Amino acid sequence: MRNVTDRTRNPFDMRPSCDQFVPGYGDANADFHVIGDHPGVHGGVETGVPFTDEAGKRLQSALHEAGLLDATGDEPTVDATFFSYLHMCVPDGQPTKADYTDMERFFDAELRAIAAHVLLPVGAVATKQVLENYSAVAWKTDIDMDALHGTELRGSGFLVVPIKDPIEWDDGDDDELVAGLMTLQSTDFRRESDLGRFIPGSDPYLVR
Repeated sequence: MRNVTDRTRNPFDMRPSCDQFVPGYGDANADFHVIGDHPGVHGGVETGVPFTDEAGKRLQSALHEAGLLDATGDEPTVDATFFSYLHMCVPDGQPTKADYTDMERFFDAELRAIAAHVLLPVGAVATKQVLENYSAVAWKTDIDMDALHGTELRGSGFLVVPIKDPIEWDDGDDDELVAGLMTLQSTDFRRESDLGRFIPGSDPYLVR
């Protein structure tokens, strides 16, 4: 399945009721979905693109080295990768639980429209949200970002690779993430089912 839009910035025209927001950005047919907390953490207030502050660009560099980005910058060149935030509105301070709940419908709709094979939550907040809502391994997974960084978590639901907040990266965290993503891409990570056997003809019909 491929989405019909080729728009890179806000491809699904999300319009939350706030004065300023940073919508999703990237390939609407992405295999990899990078998920952050909110614009106050990893940038985008000035650029309108997630992960464009200093720490976000450090993450971009690692993703570029791993082959998930063609080029980095305020408008990175993407191919099979999508960026978004749990809370796309620019907050006044730290969002409350109610704020996150209000924004959840936008994030969930975007995530399911992209239907990436791999979710890459960045930081503890995004990792907890993704594991609890889009995997079956939350009950047995401690949110220890040092231990989870760049590690594949498989089970029912999406394949999840948590990423330690780049603000907190030590020497070697970049290389560890790159190595983990390169190893992942060398495997059959795509989660697709061939439903062609249920329809006439011999052509495959792959769905995520």
